[in-house]
Amino acid sequence: MTAWRVVFTVILSSWVWTAQGRPVEPILVGSKVFTESVVLGEIATETLGQQGIQARHDRELGSTRILWEALLAGRIDLYAEYTGTITAELLNQSQLKTVDEIRAALKQQGIGMSVPLGFVDTYAIGVPENVAKRLNLVSISDLMAHPETRLGLSNEFLGRSDGWPGLSQTYGLQAITPQGLDHEVAYRGLAAGSIDATDFYSTDPEIDRNHLRILVDDRHYFPDYQGVYLYRLTLPERVVTALNSLGGRIDTARMRQLNSAVTFDHHSESEVARQWLGLNQQPVDARTQRIERLLTRFKEHIALSGLSALLAALIGIPLGVLSAKRPGWGRWILGTAGVLQTLPSLALLVFMIPILGLGFVPACVALFLYSLLPIIRGTTSGLLDIPVSLQESATSLGLTRATRLFRIELPLAQRSIISGIKTATVINVGTATLGALIGAGGFGQTIMSGIRLNDTSLILEGAIPAALLAILVDYGFEAVEAFNRARRRALVAPQ
Repeated sequence: MTAWRVVFTVILSSWVWTAQGRPVEPILVGSKVFTESVVLGEIATETLGQQGIQARHDRELGSTRILWEALLAGRIDLYAEYTGTITAELLNQSQLKTVDEIRAALKQQGIGMSVPLGFVDTYAIGVPENVAKRLNLVSISDLMAHPETRLGLSNEFLGRSDGWPGLSQTYGLQAITPQGLDHEVAYRGLAAGSIDATDFYSTDPEIDRNHLRILVDDRHYFPDYQGVYLYRLTLPERVVTALNSLGGRIDTARMRQLNSAVTFDHHSESEVARQWLGLNQQPVDARTQRIERLLTRFKEHIALSGLSALLAALIGIPLGVLSAKRPGWGRWILGTAGVLQTLPSLALLVFMIPILGLGFVPACVALFLYSLLPIIRGTTSGLLDIPVSLQESATSLGLTRATRLFRIELPLAQRSIISGIKTATVINVGTATLGALIGAGGFGQTIMSGIRLNDTSLILEGAIPAALLAILVDYGFEAVEAFNRARRRALVAPQ
């Protein structure tokens, strides 16, 4: 069983190494998966730091609903939001108009709202200038005369109560079938001519840079979207005071400039936040920063894939044994594992949030569930493929069931079992990139940042190491299997 010890020791030791030194900061700042939210998260984090309050920014945790549920559950302590989103999407009380009314409604759920930051970032529908001239588009109502318009909308906007469902009904646009896209990808689609229109945030820097026209909301569908911070009412008063100190300090033009500094000038969000706050900039060596980022993401990625594979092996092998020994149960076990394997990975991650929150744990559990099928199937197949004559010989020797299992059957099925573990682990390395969608880190975080910033080098910085890690894991298991084959040959070789 030396091969088993090698496999489990490597996986377990790699996880222990990566799990060390994970500090838990008292104030957790969250942000959504777009530049402005990340910048505002950095501003809040730096502002708290100025007041001697320890804070950690967990970036790009997901969509509005994910951040809101995390705030309610105490998984994060605060994040930047918009009044229109709060009334229409989160509270579903569009009749709330004033800041005081919104604040009173939030208080009933244990949530506070800061003083408005000073800018309005409303939703809008926009088109390139050449499309606007060709179709004579000035207002959203003009789209009714052009059902052939290729409309690409952000995935979140498609499902929001203040998004496409209400907009299409208000303007009679049901004849247009929109295509769902990532918000940042939609701008590339406009530039490439793949789509004609999309939803904007009014502070998006791409509007001016790409000569885009915002269509007039002539039926006044979109509510007022003032930028604010939402926070848990259990936070210390000095945290609330620090957040309120930002009230009225960022107008719409300034917010667009901050977004542009990240998107087009390629400054980091932390640099932009510190510069706006008037803090001294720490000298940054790009090469050192990239190496540190690679090491951090590598540790997070291998922790996710390694621990989930280890847990799947510890659970999957006994289930595979049970499946082989009890065929009736085996059908249920393999069927259930097969159903889990067919669930879309993103959906499974989202299902984990209400139960386990955000971050490492739900992503690890989701990967664990995905890993079970190949391990259970490999174990079951390996045991069922053992020749009946060998099993009868072991029985005739008077060996107990436990002795037969651990001394004869599992060693004979070892190759098939290790193959199942290898398949599960390699799949995990690739699927772990999706963990970044719920704040689990890993190379997926770098890929998401690259997509958001339209930075090909950043995308490759995440994609290439993830691919190399999968190849390395595959070769590692091949080495274990080669070692195991050599050991078996040595045992049967004549002395």
